[in-house]
Amino acid sequence: MKLEPKVVGVSGKGGVGKTSFLALTLKAILEKNTRHTILVVDADPDSNMPDVLGVDTTENIGLVVNELKEKIDKLPPDFGKAEYLEYKVFDVLYEGDKFDLLVMGAPEREGCYCLVNNLLMKIMDTLTKNYTLVLIDLPAGLEHISRRTSAHVDIMFLITDPSKMGIQTAARIKELAKTLHREFKKILLIINKASPETEEILKEHSKKFGLEYAGSVPVDEKLAEFNLRGVPLLELPDDSPAYIAVKKIVEETLPI
Repeated sequence: MKLEPKVVGVSGKGGVGKTSFLALTLKAILEKNTRHTILVVDADPDSNMPDVLGVDTTENIGLVVNELKEKIDKLPPDFGKAEYLEYKVFDVLYEGDKFDLLVMGAPEREGCYCLVNNLLMKIMDTLTKNYTLVLIDLPAGLEHISRRTSAHVDIMFLITDPSKMGIQTAARIKELAKTLHREFKKILLIINKASPETEEILKEHSKKFGLEYAGSVPVDEKLAEFNLRGVPLLELPDDSPAYIAVKKIVEETLPI
């Protein structure tokens, strides 16, 4: 049976565990189904995904874009800027046995990047079509939607901490997406570090703000230890409470 391509985004305010959630999502997918060709995109300027996944790379698109921005005014009119940028993007792409990884990199320098960014968007569209599953770790907050780096997302996981304020932030992201005409097929709320005592209250808050609650991830000392020691989360034991919770969410929400 032919696999239907999917683009899955993970967003939320900073420090709520977006990157860890995406890494455990990838672990669950790899365990369940290896038929997919998978691309992980680290679109967060902090670029923590290589460490979390155990990938040894310092290459990123930000360096490529900055380099082209510095050269672009000095290049001859007939220079193939799109072809050059496409070559450089594939040059920094990490290609692994089970998944590929593309790191977007640090924030841009001062100046207008309109031409380069437009070229990059077209190249990214072409690149992602080579995969049946794309997982994107989006920047914290709302700016990624206005910059259009989260267009064409089928399923958006909004990650929040167990607070009313965090759920409000998730609701604002959802509303901003509508304002900017970014139609995601599904937007799901995930509450990280939730306790059994507060989960029902958090569900009520989710409903109040019009968010579809998809599950929670408990506090997990082993996950915290792995992050502290710099051990890849793909090596987290299968009996980890956080992994068990994420695996359940993946099985219930991602048709893979």
